[in-house]
Amino acid sequence: MTSQIFTLDTADLRARSSMKYRQYDADVLPLWVAEMDCALAPPIEQRLLEAVRIGDTGYRIVDGRLEQALAEYAAQHWRWQIDPEQVRVVGDVGVGMIELMRAHVDPGDRVVISSPIYPPFRSWTALAGGEVVDVPLRCEDDGWHFDLDGLRAAFAAGARVYLLCNPANPVGRAWRSEELGALADLAAEYDVLVIADEIHGPLPLEGASFTPFLTVSDAAREVGVSVLAASKAWNLAGLKCAQVVSADGRSRERAGRIPPQSSSSAGHLGMLASERAWAAGGQWLEQAVRELSANRDLLGELVATHLPQAGYVPAEATYLGWLDLSAYDWGADPAGKILTEARVALNPGPSFGATGAGFARINFACSPAVLTEAVERIGALAR
Repeated sequence: MTSQIFTLDTADLRARSSMKYRQYDADVLPLWVAEMDCALAPPIEQRLLEAVRIGDTGYRIVDGRLEQALAEYAAQHWRWQIDPEQVRVVGDVGVGMIELMRAHVDPGDRVVISSPIYPPFRSWTALAGGEVVDVPLRCEDDGWHFDLDGLRAAFAAGARVYLLCNPANPVGRAWRSEELGALADLAAEYDVLVIADEIHGPLPLEGASFTPFLTVSDAAREVGVSVLAASKAWNLAGLKCAQVVSADGRSRERAGRIPPQSSSSAGHLGMLASERAWAAGGQWLEQAVRELSANRDLLGELVATHLPQAGYVPAEATYLGWLDLSAYDWGADPAGKILTEARVALNPGPSFGATGAGFARINFACSPAVLTEAVERIGALAR
């Protein structure tokens, strides 16, 4: 595939009715919510068009095709041997994580997260009746790391669950096998369930790779359950389909506690699209990752030029950049000032936890021209 993916005309993008382009006025550049500025991958588009053509929009059926397609993709790309019988379909990653927590958390039980972290982790924990304990990530010269001493203390104090974001959103860290293995050993020592949100797994950028949590050790396969989807990598969030994956032994037993009716939240078209993504979307995704990697590098150059006092650790995975703008004295939520004065929509840093004060998240899954204009607009505020 040689055609560029992130080159859609702005007018075509603004014709969409999804959240990204309807939340703000037309003069705002929307680089916030995790939607990509791209058309559907051709195999997915063709599958959905065929379904609509024949009126195939009824009730979904679980026929094993989606589960098998995921297993084959995981084996080919991640050396992860998934038993299709241990894949459960749910509406989205949030549904899977909430139901797993509900099955394992009594009211008031502690659920550990590591901020800065995807904001719904907090609300999902509340819905499941848990109490959030934050053990923030550490940012060092070589990037972001788990605070293993802090996690040990939290696990020893009685935590029941750890919510892992792998790769990490918003910091873009592609966790290494040894890091995940150390986390698994801690969780096994204190009998903590690790629920791994791996929705960005198909999106390691050039120079990095994705390591599924359940592949790193026997301990990980005992304590962990993975929740993932094709939705971020192939831009399918509105179609509502995710997969919960377990390993043998206790992992399987824990995933089996999810109530069967939770699978009804998955959409029929979402299942069709997801099966096509896993089975036939690889070539398109390879091109997308090449372009996203170039945008990641472009963002670094733009920040160095227009926001030289900002802190920016280039993402290893995802299409999200985590910008430290605290040097500009724009307050705890610089995204608010940027929206009002530069007309660029970013995600507010504080929504990712207290460690996000002074930060903002930027979505670089757009054309290089849009990304350049956005950072230039923001940079003008710094002059």
